[in-house]
Amino acid sequence: MSTKPQTTTDDLELLLSVLPEGIRAALDRLNAHDDLLEVVLDLGRLPEARFFPARVEKLSDRPVSAEVIARMVERVGAFGRDNRAGIERTLHRISALRNRSGGIVGLTCRVGRAVYGTIDIVRDVVERGDSMLLLGRPGVGKTTLLREAARVLADELGKRVMVVDTSNEIAGDGDIPHPGIGSARRMQVPSPDAQHAVMIEAVENHMPEVIVIDEIGTQAETLAARTIAERGVQLIATAHGNTLDNLMQNPTLADLVGGIHAVTLSDEEARRRGTQKTVLERKAPPTFEVLIEIQSKEQLAVYDGVAEVVDRRLRGVETHPEVRHRTAAGEVEIIAPAPVTNDVASPLPAAGPASPWRVPRRFKKGLRIFPFAVSRRRLERAIAELGVTAKLVEQLDDADVVLTLKAQERRQPQRLRDAEMRGVRIAVIKSNTSKQIERFLRRSFDLGDAPPFDFQTPEVEHAIDEVLRAGKPVALEPQNRFVRRLQHELIQSAGLASESAGDEPQRRVVVYPP
Repeated sequence: MSTKPQTTTDDLELLLSVLPEGIRAALDRLNAHDDLLEVVLDLGRLPEARFFPARVEKLSDRPVSAEVIARMVERVGAFGRDNRAGIERTLHRISALRNRSGGIVGLTCRVGRAVYGTIDIVRDVVERGDSMLLLGRPGVGKTTLLREAARVLADELGKRVMVVDTSNEIAGDGDIPHPGIGSARRMQVPSPDAQHAVMIEAVENHMPEVIVIDEIGTQAETLAARTIAERGVQLIATAHGNTLDNLMQNPTLADLVGGIHAVTLSDEEARRRGTQKTVLERKAPPTFEVLIEIQSKEQLAVYDGVAEVVDRRLRGVETHPEVRHRTAAGEVEIIAPAPVTNDVASPLPAAGPASPWRVPRRFKKGLRIFPFAVSRRRLERAIAELGVTAKLVEQLDDADVVLTLKAQERRQPQRLRDAEMRGVRIAVIKSNTSKQIERFLRRSFDLGDAPPFDFQTPEVEHAIDEVLRAGKPVALEPQNRFVRRLQHELIQSAGLASESAGDEPQRRVVVYPP
């Protein structure tokens, strides 16, 4: 796979103009502006410049004085609550160190660059519409890749993209966004602790198809990210951590990949799996379908299908990512993941090819669906797998039916009230899962029952709802061993615990609260 040549814009002169004259002169003598990462000015210490990848140069033999720092602060302007300031319409960032009295005693002047062409190495993943999480050490290019993704999705794919810019690193300082994000829109965040609220506001007020967010790091932000993904919005984000293992071991951020909890298995289930009775399981579907570890500026590791990867790792199965490397000639080499030799069984049988169902006459021209808080990607996939003549529409006025969630119907937002006033049919599903979406399509097109392995799902879903509502165990009807195994897997995928109780032929599954 070949890529376009990369081009870089950095507006470096604007950053150099706020530095003391002696510091600027020293940087000019080093003649390495292209590799400059940041300039560090700490009170009482020698000023230094840091270059990529790991080079440090002293810029003077005289320690930084309080007067030098004061003049720098005066040129830069006000620092926000996050102790960061910027230069209008650039990506440069000046961060302050303060003493116990609040006085500024150090400055980190970081060079911000917009690099065009970095997205080509994972462009196919971005265009697919899956939510994508980027990990990697500081300075490796996570924010640069975010910026490029926003521009490509907005300008080249014509999507409605909203950038939630907490520290103005993605779209630069000032009221007018940096051209590096193209026609994507930008919401600035007044303080870091308000980032999660602005994320939700972006979805509720501006109807984006894609949200781009840098540095998810708190429990509130992980919950906001899950809410966004469940509403069918593509989410492209970065998080603290270098690898998937880091994320899984982080109790705050593990929810981004589904969360992890301990489950006590029945004796029978433990024997079937060949494990101890208490095992670690994934609690819920991951917020992100794809996770990318940025190992260097020219190499990425791509984990596609995060749910399956996490499940395998929790069961002790070795997993390998797809590695993508950009060569000096601009070509992208893709190394496919090694085959897994000790794999575990999939939770449910894979769906077969779409059956040749007869579409009812009333939908011969295609059922027009307006998804409200329902995953467009899952809905499109279900339509393709079932082979039905349905399509998604962007405007409520064009819809035959609005598909929404039970939680939304209870809230009765204005959009649903508008649909009812127009006489548009409202279809409600319990949860934003592929099974619920497929069931809606089957009922709409008179396709009959779901495949045989799914025939116990309604009873299990009812039990799950009851356990979540009342917080008490619920026993299912007696079933044979095969059906019980499927029920256990469905319950585990909902984040609940279960065990088999009783003697054959009256042995049954009991669902427990989380």
